[in-house]
Amino acid sequence: MRRLVAITLMTCLALVAGGCSDDPAEGSAAVDYKAERERLLAQVKKNENRAQGGTLATEVGTVAQADSTEGAFGSMVSTYTYETRGKRDPFEPYRYIAPVRMKDHGPLMAYELQQLSVVAVVWDTGNPRALVTDPRGDTHLVRKGTAIGKNDGLVIHIGDNMVLVKETYIDFAGEVTTNDVELRIRSSQGG
Repeated sequence: MRRLVAITLMTCLALVAGGCSDDPAEGSAAVDYKAERERLLAQVKKNENRAQGGTLATEVGTVAQADSTEGAFGSMVSTYTYETRGKRDPFEPYRYIAPVRMKDHGPLMAYELQQLSVVAVVWDTGNPRALVTDPRGDTHLVRKGTAIGKNDGLVIHIGDNMVLVKETYIDFAGEVTTNDVELRIRSSQGG
């Protein structure tokens, strides 16, 4: 039984290594394919040399299309070039406007408004002020017009137990949006 299995395996290996087809047309198709491939590569190189000799154009790709008169492999139809001079960057959004950040006015512009807390308010004067703590535990004195928060916030009002901040956003379409955020004094629990 082992001998029969060994002979069968050797026969299969010999057929695979030597080729299983006796069809002469199969070998000629491979030769035709290689010749056609070489011809197409020569055509592509010829078109590349022609494109490099002209303007400063960047070649993006070539278009190959099957031609019924020439055979099944196809022929070179045209070369597409993209002239970058005088055109916008194709990877930027269409209406992109870079956000204009206010000048950095202090350490409070490094934190989100939710990270800051109001500790005390002096509001019944001509110049109201508030004490604000950051996550590190540092206290800062803010008044009307103080820059605060990462989103270009500006203190617009200080009341008896809160600080009103106006944030300005510029979205992807270039639209300017404002948001009023109240920072309130947190009342202590218990008594």
